[in-house]
Amino acid sequence: MQTIISIENGVTRHPLYRLAEPINLRIEAGEQVAIVGPNGGGKSLLVDTLTGRYPLLMNEVHYDFSPSSSRLVSENIKYITFRDSYGDTDGTYYYQQRWNSQDLEETPIVGHLLPPCKDEVLKRSLYDLFGMDALLNKHIILLSSGELRKFQLTKTLLSHPRVLIMDNPFIGLDAKTRSQLQELLGRLVEQTALQVILVLSKTDDLPDFITHVIPVENRVCGQKLTRKAYLAQMPPEPAHVLEEEKRQRILALPYSDHLYHARQVVELRHVSIRYGERTILKELDWTVLCGEKWALGGENGSGKSTLLSLVCADNPQSYACDISLFDRKRGSGESIWEIKKHIGYVSPEMHRAYQKNLPVMDIIASGLHDSIGLYRKAHEEDKARCEEWMDIFGISDWKDRNFLQLSSGEQRLVLVARAFVKDPELLILDEPLHGLDMRNRRLVKDIIEAFCERRDKTLIMVTHYKEELPSVIDHELYLNRN
Repeated sequence: MQTIISIENGVTRHPLYRLAEPINLRIEAGEQVAIVGPNGGGKSLLVDTLTGRYPLLMNEVHYDFSPSSSRLVSENIKYITFRDSYGDTDGTYYYQQRWNSQDLEETPIVGHLLPPCKDEVLKRSLYDLFGMDALLNKHIILLSSGELRKFQLTKTLLSHPRVLIMDNPFIGLDAKTRSQLQELLGRLVEQTALQVILVLSKTDDLPDFITHVIPVENRVCGQKLTRKAYLAQMPPEPAHVLEEEKRQRILALPYSDHLYHARQVVELRHVSIRYGERTILKELDWTVLCGEKWALGGENGSGKSTLLSLVCADNPQSYACDISLFDRKRGSGESIWEIKKHIGYVSPEMHRAYQKNLPVMDIIASGLHDSIGLYRKAHEEDKARCEEWMDIFGISDWKDRNFLQLSSGEQRLVLVARAFVKDPELLILDEPLHGLDMRNRRLVKDIIEAFCERRDKTLIMVTHYKEELPSVIDHELYLNRN
C-alpha cells in the first residue's frame, strides 16, 4: 500500500517545537484523517512537523505524492489555518478596518485573489457551494468571518492539492454551508486522489468521510484509530465543568456604584447599512431590554457582526443611525468610551487584531480599558481582578505566557475572559467558542450561565451551533441576507 506521509521516531531539532514523545505515524493512500485533541494539546505542532515546517533531528519526513507529477511539499500539501486572516492584507489590518470604507481602495478584490482553474466542473461546484459569484467584486476586507473561510477554501481547492490540511474548517460557517462542505469534500475524496487531514477541536464535527482519527493530547501523538474505534471510546460532553466554588464566586461579585440601570439597553430604529451596491441591514428595528438574553443568528454575510459593530460604535456609520444605548441616544453628548465601560465584547475581528506578542495578563487587563493591547500600566487592583477571572477560566498558569505562542483555541479563551473582566452590564459574544475543545466549550457556557444569573445582566450571543447557546437564552433575532 502507498504511504503518503510517514514519520519514524520524529523529534524536531528545536526544543520549543517538540512533542513530549517521538512521533511515529503513517498515513496511507485513501485514508482521510482527523487530528483531534484538547486546546494546547499539540495538534498544530504535529501538523507543522508533518508539513516540514520544523526539521527533524535525525530522520526526515517521507512523502509519496504520486500520482502527482510534482514532488514539492509546497505544491502537494496545502494547509489552511483559518485564523481569520485577510491573506496579503494581514500586515496592515487593524481593528475596525472592515467597517471603514475609506480604506477599501487599499485592499484587493476577491476575484483578483482566486487562481485560474482548468477544471471548470470543480470551479463551478466550488463557486455554487460558497456563493462566490456574489463575492467576486467585493473588497476582501468586507468579507464576514464565514465568507472569508469560504474564500480561503475555494482558493485552496482550486489549486488541486494532493493533501489538504484544514484547521477547524467548519467553525464560522452556517449550518447549511457546513453540510454542503462535508458533502463536497466527501465527493472529492471519492472521485479524485485528494487526501484530507482535518484538525478538529470540536470532535462532534467529525464528517462521515473521515476514515481514521489521530488523537493528540499532552503533546503526545497517539496511535491512529479507525473512525469507528475512536467514536466508540470518545467520552461524552460533561454536563458541567465549572466548579461550584467558582460559580458561587461569580454570583457573589460586588456590583459597581456606576451602573446605568437603564430599562432599554439597546434600541435601533429603522437602521440601514450599505456598502457600495450591497445593503447589509435594511430598516432594522430592534430593542433589547435590561436583563434579556438574546441569540443573534443568520447565514454568513447576513450582517450579524455589522449589527454588533454598530452597537459597540466600532462602525463609523453608527453615528448616522438612530441608535440608543442604555437609554442614551447616540450622539447626545455621552462619550462612546463611557458607554464602552459597560460593555464586554469578543469577536473574530477582535481576535484578528491582536497581533502583538503581549503576556496574557496584559491581554486580559486591556479589557478594563477597551484597548486592543495594553496601552497603560495595570494597577495592582486591576491585576487582582484579572487574576480572579483567569482563575475562574482556569488559565492562571498562562499569565506570563506570550499571547501569540498560544494555540488559536487558547487565544480565544483568553479573549473571552477579557470580555468578563470589567463585569459588564452588556455582554456581547460573537462566536466566542470558536476553536474551543469540548471541555472549554462547556466551561465557557457554565461561566456565561452563572454570570447571567446576576441582577440586570444583558447578553447578546452569536453562534452557528444551536448547542453552543447557554440555557439562559430567552430571545432570538435571525437576520436574512438582503
